[in-house]
Amino acid sequence: MLIRPLEAADIPAVAGLLRELAREYIVHESPPQGASTFLAENDEMGVRGFLARGHVYRVAVVDGELAGFVAVRDHSHLFHLFVGKRWHRRGLARALWEKAREAAIAAGGDGVFTVNSSNFAVPVYEAFGFTRVGPTQCARGLYFNPMRLEEA
Repeated sequence: MLIRPLEAADIPAVAGLLRELAREYIVHESPPQGASTFLAENDEMGVRGFLARGHVYRVAVVDGELAGFVAVRDHSHLFHLFVGKRWHRRGLARALWEKAREAAIAAGGDGVFTVNSSNFAVPVYEAFGFTRVGPTQCARGLYFNPMRLEEA
């Protein structure tokens, strides 16, 4: 497994994986308008926009194939963390998160992170040390759980 910074050529695969996994693990709980808004905002143009706004992406490549990716905003907010279903429960999400966390701190972050977790991902983030800081919320038709990780 190789974890490296996202390259422009990765964007179509990142957007495709995001769309595939979001349908199964995020927007299936949303009303149609919320689902379509999320998917539209997280397509290839959306990912390019996130990059332009300074989100830092890393990808995991296994045997030449994009297996997952992570993005951090403002050195403190875990914005995206997606791992292809084939690679679930193999430590890939943790490896991506640890690499992103280290890089965010090295770039000036204070080690405190937030994430708006899908219902599906709460146990993953809890395993990383995040704790809920509020009840499940709904904004723009998307359900999420606000979570926080204090500096270790």
